[in-house]
Amino acid sequence: MSSVAVAGNVPSAAALRQRSEDRTAWLLALPAIVLLLLFVLLPVAAVIFLGFTDFELGYGKFRLVGFENYAHLLGDRTFRRSLWNTSVYTAIVAPVSIVLGLGVALLIEGEGRARGFFRTVYFLPVASLIVAMATVWQYIFHPTIGPLNALLSLAGIPGPNWLGASNTVLYSLSIIGIWQSVGFNMVLFLAGLTAIPRELYAAAHVDGARSALDRFFLVTWPMLGPTTLFVVTISITNAVKVFETVKMLTDGGPNKASEVLLFTIYQEGFVYLRVGYASAMTVVFLAILVVLMLLQYRVLDRRVHYT
Repeated sequence: MSSVAVAGNVPSAAALRQRSEDRTAWLLALPAIVLLLLFVLLPVAAVIFLGFTDFELGYGKFRLVGFENYAHLLGDRTFRRSLWNTSVYTAIVAPVSIVLGLGVALLIEGEGRARGFFRTVYFLPVASLIVAMATVWQYIFHPTIGPLNALLSLAGIPGPNWLGASNTVLYSLSIIGIWQSVGFNMVLFLAGLTAIPRELYAAAHVDGARSALDRFFLVTWPMLGPTTLFVVTISITNAVKVFETVKMLTDGGPNKASEVLLFTIYQEGFVYLRVGYASAMTVVFLAILVVLMLLQYRVLDRRVHYT
């Protein structure tokens, strides 16, 4: 009787194998978990905590100030201006780069011979060095020797000071942002187009979809739903995170006309050394990103067709 009970408590071979696989899986995932904890979760927790303090770099002591930093944000004109500039920049760059990326992907997909060449050409802005890119765009937008104003002068149009005037600087940076993003979106859309079964186009043709436009709306666009959702998410996130071109080309000027959220956070934390206040801005910035992601998935995910 006791030997039966003991035998019943002995794990089976399948259970031992499952435990071994679970242990191996945790060991393989351990480096990623440690990196996630050290470089994502702990810094986020530190930023949230510092947002409730008056900590400044160079001072050893700090005190808890509660929601004082967040209350100050509501009346901070610089923060409101940078939030508005970021919103305008995102509203321009994200949709335009998505539409152009899809258009370029469709054109390249229909190209038979030089497909690889055009893929490389359009993807070059993504892989280009930011310093070199900024230098080239600074020359293009130069008010006196720039080729853009030279072309406008040939048409009898006076060229503006693209990066030096408050009413044009944000739109100029948006053009650069679109140029940067189109190639990346193109690659993502090309991957989605490649995954669409060719049989669907043949079936649509049999059902009466004769023109390319009909095939696009009946087959291509619905099947690109998951890819489009991902591209929209990535495009909005990257647009909201704009910083490098602003820092290199305009430094937030003129008169804060190109100052964006990340640049304001950088100024507060690393120039004015007000880390507590910069941390509160960062928390608001992260909250905006999370809200945008949730809204996108709630609105767009319902309309996405998953195969």
